[in-house]
Order: sequence, then structure tokens, then C-alpha cells
Amino acid sequence: MEMLSIEKELQGNSYPGRGIIIGKSADGKKAVTAYFIMGRSENSRNRVFVEEGAGIRTQAFDESKLTDPSLIIYAPVRVLGNKTIVTNGDQTDTIYEGMDKQLTFEQSLRTREFEPDAPNYTPRISGIMHIENGKYNYAMSILKSNNGCPDGCNRYTFAYENPKAGEGHFIHTYKCDGNSLPSFEGEPKLIAVPDEIDGFTETLWNSLNEDNKVSLFVRYIDIETGTYETRIVNKNK
Repeated sequence: MEMLSIEKELQGNSYPGRGIIIGKSADGKKAVTAYFIMGRSENSRNRVFVEEGAGIRTQAFDESKLTDPSLIIYAPVRVLGNKTIVTNGDQTDTIYEGMDKQLTFEQSLRTREFEPDAPNYTPRISGIMHIENGKYNYAMSILKSNNGCPDGCNRYTFAYENPKAGEGHFIHTYKCDGNSLPSFEGEPKLIAVPDEIDGFTETLWNSLNEDNKVSLFVRYIDIETGTYETRIVNKNK
């Protein structure tokens, strides 16, 4: 698979929607994830990321402008022991609760499908990072409508064992902007993951469309110790 430039991927797509990156730093020492949200409507743009425990949640920036919280207010990141869950919706909680009951990542998501926001039927994208005894692996999932038809749900899980240093994968909700919005297609995209959290955060934020970007979360987890560094960037301040 060809390694793509994350800058070019983001700069060349005005509306990838919400996106998850998971990978391993170039020095092989850090498990890396990033999650961003974008918005076209006032309701979607009226959000910020805030830290909550070891994870984050979305919050209305201006509570007076919040109209429908159902698909935009949720916890994108939660931590369950040595597992970090990253998703674009309240399926974060579904995965957390399922895995807490010894279900797998994939089994936990069996109870969920794409979002009910016709005509887009936004895919649910999810990721899980597992670090144990100095070893690290991750998986990504997308649940999407059957080519825009809501009668069926297409489920794809991509698992990455012993990922290579300096590599990561990027999955996002929408293939591109449009009306209605076409769902992401294919495997998660192979991208490079650098060592330095601040540089990576800056690259991602500066590459996202200026009008549509809302918030960005980046975390680097030390694979040996489990300690982590987090960066959050919000357009609304």
C-alpha cells in the first residue's frame, strides 16, 4: 500500500468530516492517535473538546446555540485499563461497556450501525489501541450504509498487529464534500507518523480546512510505561 502524505490528504479534501489516525511513532516508542471533528452547520461548529478523566468529550461552546445534541455531544475518547478507545460517536461507550464485559471490539459494535442522519447516513468510525507488556496493536472499524441505502449495514474491521514504527492509518467519515455526503471507501489510508507530538498536532491542524475544522485531539502513549501526552486544539476559544 502506498504511503500517503497526511498533509496532502487533508489539504485536498475540504470536508473529510470526522477522522481517526492510529499508529506508532517513528522511533517505535509511542502509540499515537489523533481525532478531529469538522462541521458545516452552526450546530456542528458550536463545539469544543474538553478533557474528562483520561479521555475527552465534546461540549457546546455556546450553550444558547445548541439545537440538537444527539449526534454531536459525546465522548470520543475513553480509556479502559490498557485500552484506549477513539470513535466519532457515542459508540465509544458501547465499546467501553462491551469490552468491560469481555466482548471483543468487533462484538461490541455489533449492536450499532451508521448514524440515522438521512440522507448522509454518516458512518460510525472507531479505533481501539491495546498496550500490554511493552507490546502494542490496534484495530479500526467502520459501520456504513450499503452505498447510501439504509436497509443494510456494511461492517468492516481492520486489525494491525505489531505495527511498524513510523506508520499509521487514517480513516474518516466522508469520502469528500457533497450533498449528500458520500461515505469513506476502502481500507484506512497508510500515513507516516512522526516522533514529535507538537509538530504532528500543528501539521494536522494547519492542514484541515480553515472554514470547516472545529477541534483536534492528539495523544502519544509511551508503550513501555503507559504514560501519555495529550494535545487539544479548539477553533472556538
